[in-house]
Amino acid sequence: MKLSQRKRLDILNAAETLFFQQGFEQTSMDQVASLAGASKRTVYNHFENKGVLFQAILVFMFEKVRQEKAVIFDKQHPIAEQLTQIAVQEVALLTSEEFLKIAKVAFMQMLQQPDLAKSLANNSMGCMQDLVAFLEAASDAHVLHIDDAEFAAKQFVYQLKSLIFYPLLYGFERQNGDTEEKVISETVKMFLARYQR
Repeated sequence: MKLSQRKRLDILNAAETLFFQQGFEQTSMDQVASLAGASKRTVYNHFENKGVLFQAILVFMFEKVRQEKAVIFDKQHPIAEQLTQIAVQEVALLTSEEFLKIAKVAFMQMLQQPDLAKSLANNSMGCMQDLVAFLEAASDAHVLHIDDAEFAAKQFVYQLKSLIFYPLLYGFERQNGDTEEKVISETVKMFLARYQR
């Protein structure tokens, strides 16, 4: 790893720690530079302002928690099994402590920065990065009948988020394994009832 890449990583790690501990508004670029062992000029060379740094942190933190490889559509395997695998991966991500930490930091900041919410909405996270291509391939293979793969992908993911992720994010409730399995199963069944040929 080049020195500049290592320094960028140090800055991201420092900023992640500070933003989570004390919030976006209370964190200064001077503090980030100090914790990263870098000069303020170096920090600004990598990130032109705190907003850009914050968005880079969200991407950085997300990359750390996304462990699973994307499920590639395979016509030889039952579509229900493949969608279930995608849903299981998504739920594992959405309920991980690291991802919840990302979400809490981002949620608090989005309330104050509407532009950040728009930016994040335009960046696919979780299985959304690959689900659209999966659904398009399944539709091309005439296994599913989908006119708008992006919309269908959102239907699939938002069902999981609304029943599992948001209650966790807001501290309403923690689902147990049986409940998560039921949500996954019912999400797949409902999706196939709408889109399977």
